[in-house]
Amino acid sequence: MSLVRTFLDKFWDPDLWLPPNVTWADIEPNDKIAYADHRHLIVPLPMALLMLALRFVFERYWFAPLGISLGIKNTKPKKAPPNAVLERAYLSKGKIKHKQIVGLAKQLELSERQVERWLRLRRSQDKPSTLTKFCETSWRWLYYTYSFTYGIICLWDKPWLWDINHSWYEYPHQSVTSDCWWYYMISLAFYWSLAVSQFFDVKRKDFWQMFVHHIATISLMAFSWICNLHRIGTLVLVTHDCADIFLESAKMAKYANYQRVCDSLFVIFTVLWIITRLGLFPMWIIYSTAIEAPKIVAMFPAYYFFNFLLILLLCLHLFWTYVIVKIAYKSLAAGQMEGDIRSSSSDEVSDESGSHPPTSPPASPNSLHHRSNSKTASDHQ
Repeated sequence: MSLVRTFLDKFWDPDLWLPPNVTWADIEPNDKIAYADHRHLIVPLPMALLMLALRFVFERYWFAPLGISLGIKNTKPKKAPPNAVLERAYLSKGKIKHKQIVGLAKQLELSERQVERWLRLRRSQDKPSTLTKFCETSWRWLYYTYSFTYGIICLWDKPWLWDINHSWYEYPHQSVTSDCWWYYMISLAFYWSLAVSQFFDVKRKDFWQMFVHHIATISLMAFSWICNLHRIGTLVLVTHDCADIFLESAKMAKYANYQRVCDSLFVIFTVLWIITRLGLFPMWIIYSTAIEAPKIVAMFPAYYFFNFLLILLLCLHLFWTYVIVKIAYKSLAAGQMEGDIRSSSSDEVSDESGSHPPTSPPASPNSLHHRSNSKTASDHQ
């Protein structure tokens, strides 16, 4: 126990986490200043469970009927006949190569075409229906719409929205208002719920990028809360939620076959993404934390970790921007937004490749994927 206590004392050394000459006792909540209380970080965990339950209710009793009313069908793919040998091959790691297909065909006394058709049917069983994807997207659209709206209302009368340097004035002796407290707790609960639900949602190729995104976001928010950096944290939140509203809207329109609406929303999303993720985020927020803050606040080791997490998010934004620009280019060439408007999902694995869906969203709400018409045709064979 003494070893653990020594480790914790060193880990929570105020010289690492707080500005010089500031101790943890100095930022304990009191009658004069309502400092952020690190013990409150446990609150989002049960809230995340509540949010998952709320999501289930909304998807089943609101979004699903809405999708059906828009003509989205909850069609279930034809099931592959039971076959233990092919099932083991399908569930094995890696791609099923042509040599394996030949071997399976000889072992089972089937033609190669019959084996390939079985694998296609088996893969299609794991593909979510369009209605399922519509419901998932609608839930994220609802959250981002609420979060951005509440964030603007919450920050409208806060001085640091209009002058970001107020994030640093008198730091760390800054009170947390009740509206900012709820903004943080609900946002943390949502990202915790995403970190859990992405293991069960539509599988996408950017699974690990999104997992890193969720963990980095949770870490950034928790860190900023512990160090009473909630002001800059609220600006990061409101900046990130804006574009996602239109991304999810574009997906919903795509699933409902409103192509022109989808195209228009995608254009708005792309513009907002570039403005907020590659404009405001690095040039306003990161510039403030990296350049302006040292002029106002005495630096401390955890400050550099804080900036590292912000830059990590920026690197993820650059990755997704590359994907988005690629979609935009291909869409302009095709004359419309084609394929599935979302991050690469497992159902976009080519049948000809012979590979089964990876066992791995956003599901990131933050990236898009484009498929050519020929790929779409092959997926429906």
